Amino acid sequence: MREVTRVAEAPENLGIDVIGVPPGSPVDLQLRLESVVEGVLVTGTAEVRLQGYCTRCLREIASSEEVEVQELFCYPGKEPDDEEARRIEGELIDLEPVLRDAVVLDLPFTPLCRPDCAGLCPECGADLNADPGHGHDEAIDPRWADLGTWAQTESVDKNEE
Repeated sequence: MREVTRVAEAPENLGIDVIGVPPGSPVDLQLRLESVVEGVLVTGTAEVRLQGYCTRCLREIASSEEVEVQELFCYPGKEPDDEEARRIEGELIDLEPVLRDAVVLDLPFTPLCRPDCAGLCPECGADLNADPGHGHDEAIDPRWADLGTWAQTESVDKNEE
């Protein structure tokens, strides 16, 4: 058994459209490598910095996340019929796909700046967190909207007389 503590740079595209790990940011790895019959079992944690946007109000959010990592890397020739098995290449283990799977699966589906985020006004886009009493006049039925402009022109015509 061997314990490894390393800080690596985050690869590109480690996340989804609204939240992810910034490329080049530090990834703190604390891993345990154990030799087993089939290969090397890697277990441990990876701490990453997340950056993205709230899906309700579009504010920028940032946090850190610790994800669990566990994967068996097979020796060459072991598990030949399993196409998805991770392999040891020479003396190297490629942790990037394992880290990508762990981080992306642990990301929130709809990241929020806070659990009770009110979001944006559907009519004008105002931030409802900053102005919770935000409101609009009653909407005019589009079938009658032209009559409103007609009434305004009638009152203008009467004032001119």
